[in-house]
Amino acid sequence: MRQESPESIDGVAVSRSDVFRDSRGEFIEVFRRELFESDFGEQIQVNCTYSRQGVIRGLHFHRLQTDIWFPLSGRMKAVLVDLRPDSSTYRRTAVFDISADDPIELLIPPGVAHGYLALSDSSLLYVVNRYYDGSDEYGLAWDDPDLAVDWGTGSPILSDRDRSNPRISDMGEEWLRDLLN
Repeated sequence: MRQESPESIDGVAVSRSDVFRDSRGEFIEVFRRELFESDFGEQIQVNCTYSRQGVIRGLHFHRLQTDIWFPLSGRMKAVLVDLRPDSSTYRRTAVFDISADDPIELLIPPGVAHGYLALSDSSLLYVVNRYYDGSDEYGLAWDDPDLAVDWGTGSPILSDRDRSNPRISDMGEEWLRDLLN
């Protein structure tokens, strides 16, 4: 499988974080709305996940929610899959490493499935433009053979929900089109 950069999927954006260091430590600006072309709206919520090495979180996607990821600690293998049937990058997959040592902000638009494997104990901060209520949460099988993602592990630590997510072929293009349009 060819590894794509995150920007190879329509609507995904990456911004390098400026790190300001002095004798006290570091300062990093994590989120600035104007850095991304997307209208982020007013419902801003900030979340943080802590994951042990070997955990896969995802793949998850949303009909309305935009995510911005920022790695706080550790290393992660990030995976993005474009599930928008009307997108020019439909079913394109991007696999890449992110880490706190080289922090980025990664904007993930609605309809792009996202997940990560914790390559070490890790924490990920993410900013979203919708308050969480569970009604905009969908999943895609992390090990879907049609996607052929090389996660680098065959036996990850998964939640019950992520273990039972459907394959893209079980969703169907028409269902995705109706959901995401």
